[in-house]
Amino acid sequence: MIVVVTGASGFLGRAVAAELVAAGHEVRTLQRRPSTVPGVTDALGSITDAGHVARTLRGAEGVVHLAAKVSLAGDPGEFRTVNVEGTRTMLDAAERTGVTRFVQVSSPSVAHLGASLAGVGADPASPEHARGDYARTKAEAELLALDRDSAAMAVVAVRPHIVWGPGDTQLIERIVERARRGRVPLLSGGTALIDTTYVDNAATGIAAALHRAEHAQGNAYVITNGEPRPVADLLAGICLAAGVRPPHRSVPAPLGRAAGSLIERAWALRPGADEPPMTRFLAEQLSTAHWFDQRTTRRDLGWQPTVSLDEGLARLAAHYADR
Repeated sequence: MIVVVTGASGFLGRAVAAELVAAGHEVRTLQRRPSTVPGVTDALGSITDAGHVARTLRGAEGVVHLAAKVSLAGDPGEFRTVNVEGTRTMLDAAERTGVTRFVQVSSPSVAHLGASLAGVGADPASPEHARGDYARTKAEAELLALDRDSAAMAVVAVRPHIVWGPGDTQLIERIVERARRGRVPLLSGGTALIDTTYVDNAATGIAAALHRAEHAQGNAYVITNGEPRPVADLLAGICLAAGVRPPHRSVPAPLGRAAGSLIERAWALRPGADEPPMTRFLAEQLSTAHWFDQRTTRRDLGWQPTVSLDEGLARLAAHYADR
């Protein structure tokens, strides 16, 4: 197929574009910066530019839509412009240009309402109850995409959960740098059980959703490694791979949530240069279980993860050793 991948300058987007090239597809990428992925054709621009989007999608059969504003804080209007209106622009152009398969890359946060998620599937997205501007706008975008599912264009939503791997500057590098400065607390001992997704597995899962779109259309699927572990163990594994001391200081979860709320308000008045060190949403993520039943995902997408959590940590250690 000719496939358009948005957001391919990002960590996961690059991996998805490379996976689709390796599968033999002709891949065009749409984002503001060069993707640096060998074998793709970059169409630099914004997903909010309807004319540019339509020109990029002309002749394409498939779309994998990853581009989004991803942050713990920021202008609510910007989240809406990119995540909701950008998705609407992509869907409108896809319908007009004859795209037959559309994969909306979403997030489990669209259905995380602050309580534990233990062994659940892809619960319905809830913009009204999702926590934070990112989650709310991604929930709205997912519902918008699934509403466009039709006989002419099969739409599938996938929710990769906590994607990580070597070269990840958004999650891994922040954890490592903050751990190096002793600024990564464990909330209530870090005992909450969570699952994550090694980047290669996320990429093959998203590619599987594209290939199986006609079988899986109209549905949302959570993608994970299927290996839940306590937060403290995951953070320790990442830190040890990078050669830094794992976090050991524990803070009661209610205190972490209260601090997150205060920091959010302060950040809204005077944003810092980086992401806020804590938000209420992040505190909830670090102190509540969130792991998912993968049986439906693997059956419907015909997919299995190939890189285990331990193998991923070994690759991460090799990455830092090379550096």
